[in-house]
Amino acid sequence: MALIVQKYGGTSVGDVERIKNVARRCLAAQKAGNDVAVVVSAMSGETNRLLKLTQQISERPGEREQDVVAATGEQVTIGLLALAIQSLGGKARSFLGHQVRIVTDSDHTRARIKSIDHEKLLASLKAGEIAVVAGFQGIDEEGSITTLGRGGSDTSAVALAASLKADACEIYTDVDGVYTTDPNLCPAARKLEKVSYEEMLELAGAGAKVLQIRSVEFAMKYNVPLWVKSSFTNDPGTLVCPEDKAMESVVVSGIAYDKNEAKVALRGVNDRPGVAARVFKPLSDAGIIVDLIVQNVSQNGKTDITFTVGKTDVPKAKDIVMKALDTIGAEKIETDDKIAKVSIVGVGMRNHAGVATKAFEVLSNAGINIEMISTSEIKVSVVIQEKFMELAVRELHTAFGLDKE
Repeated sequence: MALIVQKYGGTSVGDVERIKNVARRCLAAQKAGNDVAVVVSAMSGETNRLLKLTQQISERPGEREQDVVAATGEQVTIGLLALAIQSLGGKARSFLGHQVRIVTDSDHTRARIKSIDHEKLLASLKAGEIAVVAGFQGIDEEGSITTLGRGGSDTSAVALAASLKADACEIYTDVDGVYTTDPNLCPAARKLEKVSYEEMLELAGAGAKVLQIRSVEFAMKYNVPLWVKSSFTNDPGTLVCPEDKAMESVVVSGIAYDKNEAKVALRGVNDRPGVAARVFKPLSDAGIIVDLIVQNVSQNGKTDITFTVGKTDVPKAKDIVMKALDTIGAEKIETDDKIAKVSIVGVGMRNHAGVATKAFEVLSNAGINIEMISTSEIKVSVVIQEKFMELAVRELHTAFGLDKE
């Protein structure tokens, strides 16, 4: 008998009929001889509706109370799914985050899981029940409700699988696996049978929306076999797993893009020790995630510092940097929210030279100017104008042999 953790996203539980479909899938997995714990998100659009209500009450709602409101979406879903399983003749019990006791830190709206007490879940499974757990939420040491941030239900599921030492964690969504790129953008994209944890981590960080990045980190750290499947088909999906030698023969596994970033440029900054720290420490303290950073030093004792942040963080980031202008001696600040980041990812890059050069040539031949470049051992990212993003993705996808055969 295997222990399986399944997770169903908002589209998979978007209405009553879809919840009944999930109930049938859970029961089928149990009848196949497995213990089943299932983690669910709020119904599609529900979290946005709840957050909008908080903003109608207050322009800047307190994050603790905002979590109290946002967490209710999952409470509805677990109750409905448990009822659906029971109506089909199965046994099920629903659990909120505090009932499982998923303990997090107190960083509201983006809390991180510290520990999970899974004894109640094991007792439920032992009693022949399907344990239905609210994703996205937990509780801090003081007993306050916390949420894990967007996509947090993925993290809930993988963390639960790690805690239970599950044989597999299956992430069900509205796509049937991980593709070489977004098939809505590039019809030639094809589904991957498997992808390494490292590649999936880079793809998620570069903008791929299939899995939340923290869920991949958990899976990699605790070696949880992670499947990405569709809740609407019986396709076997994509396995996210440790790297093997066969994966290295493929130079590039996927192309990711992110059009939700913006560029902030500080012009004419004094070139002296400590300047970068004065710029980025206040941003870090404010919880603003900085992605790419480029510094260009001139010969007149001045430098330009350019970095990217999420588009929604631009006003806050600009206010913070403005306060530091006098201490860093910057002449002006420029922002640009009409950019996109395009990334090529593959563990095979470690053993193949010229990948970045080829990518730059492809973009040059397509008439696309590169504004920023960032690389890691298995990734090359470029920042370009947003209007060229789709063209860049398709050209790179073809150039690196990822199109359907």
